[in-house]
Amino acid sequence: MENFILNKENEIYYECGYSNDNCILLSLDGEKYLITDGRYTLEAKKAKAEVIEERNLIKKAREIILKKRVKKLIIDPLNWSKEEYDYLSAAVKLKNDKNYSHKKRMIKKQNELEIIKKAAKLGAKAFDEFSKAIESGIDEYELSYRFKEKLTCRGKRELSFAPIVAINENAAKPHAKLTNKKLKKNDLLLLDAGIKYKRYCSDRTRTVSINKNISMGKFQKFKNQKMQKIYDIVLKAQEKAIKTVRVGERISTLDKTARKVIEDAGYGKYFVHSLGHGVGLDIHEWPFVNSRNDIIIQEGMVFTIEPGIYLPNEFGVRIEDMVMIDFNGKTKVLSENV
Repeated sequence: MENFILNKENEIYYECGYSNDNCILLSLDGEKYLITDGRYTLEAKKAKAEVIEERNLIKKAREIILKKRVKKLIIDPLNWSKEEYDYLSAAVKLKNDKNYSHKKRMIKKQNELEIIKKAAKLGAKAFDEFSKAIESGIDEYELSYRFKEKLTCRGKRELSFAPIVAINENAAKPHAKLTNKKLKKNDLLLLDAGIKYKRYCSDRTRTVSINKNISMGKFQKFKNQKMQKIYDIVLKAQEKAIKTVRVGERISTLDKTARKVIEDAGYGKYFVHSLGHGVGLDIHEWPFVNSRNDIIIQEGMVFTIEPGIYLPNEFGVRIEDMVMIDFNGKTKVLSENV
């Protein structure tokens, strides 16, 4: 059995079914110890671990390590300060394993896949509900407010991340910040958002045409011919990449497939990010879908496919869906309305 130590919320939740913003988890010879302070001890009883109340978490962790005479302990060096790392290394031999939890969580269990499917379904439903709240004359701040109201179901759910709401030239910034720009008929509106269900995230992007019948489907009709041209290129890139998703394929192939469609159309330099990323307890986790990642696609993986073209001072288009490879080897696009 592996002995390891964790200090990140989602990593700890994955191991024992509970976490908060101030805790450490030790797993030693199959026994788990959750160390947290007095603010959380009552709630922490739901954890599948022995709960230990202590204000100085790392001091207590070291005491347990010494008491149990642990010889070797796995640690992700990316998650600890140098002082913390040195303090622990004085008590036990540390085995560095970067992205230790991300690697463990890359292949989802069946129950995780079901939760993620539900998160994606609820997120897509919120997009559809928001489409009825869109109207000309309101700015990005108001649009974002209304969007979040639908996504969170009036505060009952958490967001996966701060939503992106961008009109026309602001959509040319992949991670656009809100502006005072007001929406008008025939504008382009980019929406990127997700919700959490049982702590698992969803993630979705739609680029929509503001006309009489606003739709969150992937087949959009723009009055502006250039917008339509760019949109159709991005959609083709996404569709081709999704068709490439299969067990045994290198994940880098997906990025290369989508990128080639955009490059062949003459817009390669305007596709400025990787094709996607894994989604689970974290909104960005393994596997990362880029041209350098040669990890083999396996059953139980969930990741996004989100090509984009961003024309500075004009507009940007991104289309994003989550894909899941189930344990029958089938690829499913989660909550894709067309």
